[in-house]
Amino acid sequence: MSSKKKAPNPAYPGGLAGILKQMNARRAPLGFAKGEALPPLDCDLDQIAKTRIAVPDERTRSVSDNSRKIWEIARELQGQNGLLHLNGLLIAHLRKRSQPAHTADLFLRLWTEQSNQLLRDMDLRWKVSSLTTFGDHGKTPAQRSAGLALSTLFGAMKFYESERLFSGRDADRPFTLDGRATGPLPLEMNAFSLADGGLDVNMIGRLWEEADTDPVIRPLAHDMLQRLIDDPRTVFRRMQRLRARKLRRMEQASAATEVGSGVTVAVNKAPSKTPRWGLVCTTNAPLIDVARFVAHHLDIGASHIYLYLDAPDPEVTGLMQSHPNVTVTQCDAAYWKKMGKNRPEAHQLRQTFNATRALREAQSHLDWLGHIDTDEFILSSKKMTTALKSVPDTMAGARLYPAEALAAPVSGNIPKHFKLRTTAEGVATSAITDIYPTFGSYVRGGFLSHLAGKVFARTGLGDIRLAIHRLRVKGEDVLNTAPIEGAYVGHLHAPDWDSFITKLDFRQTKGSYRVKSEDALKNIGHLLQYLRDEEGEAGLQQFFEEMCRDSTELRGRLKKHGLLLTPKFDPDASVEKVFGIRVDR
Repeated sequence: MSSKKKAPNPAYPGGLAGILKQMNARRAPLGFAKGEALPPLDCDLDQIAKTRIAVPDERTRSVSDNSRKIWEIARELQGQNGLLHLNGLLIAHLRKRSQPAHTADLFLRLWTEQSNQLLRDMDLRWKVSSLTTFGDHGKTPAQRSAGLALSTLFGAMKFYESERLFSGRDADRPFTLDGRATGPLPLEMNAFSLADGGLDVNMIGRLWEEADTDPVIRPLAHDMLQRLIDDPRTVFRRMQRLRARKLRRMEQASAATEVGSGVTVAVNKAPSKTPRWGLVCTTNAPLIDVARFVAHHLDIGASHIYLYLDAPDPEVTGLMQSHPNVTVTQCDAAYWKKMGKNRPEAHQLRQTFNATRALREAQSHLDWLGHIDTDEFILSSKKMTTALKSVPDTMAGARLYPAEALAAPVSGNIPKHFKLRTTAEGVATSAITDIYPTFGSYVRGGFLSHLAGKVFARTGLGDIRLAIHRLRVKGEDVLNTAPIEGAYVGHLHAPDWDSFITKLDFRQTKGSYRVKSEDALKNIGHLLQYLRDEEGEAGLQQFFEEMCRDSTELRGRLKKHGLLLTPKFDPDASVEKVFGIRVDR
């Protein structure tokens, strides 16, 4: 055992014994004068509710402790509903070491029968005092646990918010990101993570659910928690504002990282008056998905489509190889042997290799080649030839930003509506949590998948690699790439629940949900793994409902922020038009 003398507590030299002594020093029972008593347990609460509080003669203050408390409460609440006075008087007695036997029962009866009236007329200080009394004298475990927890929460808030006044900042003004201290927190705590911390929602959510199990404390607890999240002057609101700033800064840093130092590629090719464009895709999707992809893009004007089948598929080959505007390549062992290399393990590397190869082949008959997947569809309010013609002649590439499909109510149906990124220029920082109140703070841009979009490359510009989200040359990003206005790449990433849950394992291990490093910020993989581990399919379902499911409410929130896209989109009609095949849903 250590012989080192324990240092006195710097905040409370008397230690816990001193704290308890001070706390209990004013807990002597309130005495009654002869003939005085609290209202009986069966008193007429409806009649009391009809009365207005009047201040008694000041001389009554000296009659007894009870009379003094009656006078003090009446002076504070003069003219208000009589029930508020009764509630305050019962709380005053219940704060003491002892009180009449029926005091707690009358307090609970008051809140059982008159909670609507009390909540309508009572100020916040007395509501907090009532929560404290539930914590001390509740009859059920939920009343005591919720009351004590909420009383502690609001007491701590009063304490630290009072200290914060000395910072000189008003309560609705958050601190700055750059002013953060670097010293340790007390008790060796880890600091709250602005990017993906869940302490706030877990704390508030657990309190809400705990109170929800008891019908007596529920109205009061829920009223106070709702006020807590609505008040713009709390630490919860300030931290949400800081979080929005942090995420915006992260998005900007991420964009800068994605672009890298980069190079500018000279464009010496004379622009075409009517640009011819095509697409390349490496896929292992089933026939119906490939047919929809090809038919949609041929229908909107693609001159040629290069399909690389990651695994041989006779059905896809049989339908596609006869079409003059489609080139099908089987990526079997013979293909990779002919290419003079082993089949890359990562599918992303196979995609980039095939797309770059197609870019070389396309230069004789196309002006632009885009690289997208079979679950992505170009959505444009104008012809793509017109959109590409508007790209400045000095640009080597053109970018389509993504639009993510809202999940159709019935599995297998084609989505009708798409959502846009909350990180787009001009979108309010509050949009992410306005649209997705539960999970928005943890999902970059409100998208389950990529925010970078996909790119088109001009053909005939030399040794350019057509990667998944960018153009590369000699290991560096091509900087002279311009966005295509009015056009998006519509991503059917999670078009229905069955698709989302079926692809979850692959995406968590090899796809867009994989966690690349333990300290990766704002990675959806962290969130989905947590929900899967802690809450199972129910947690994943809740996430899907808020983030993906097409609903009137979600469309309304998206539309409010200008982030709802409802394009003309019917790939099944295109399949019938291009291939003469009717798709039965």
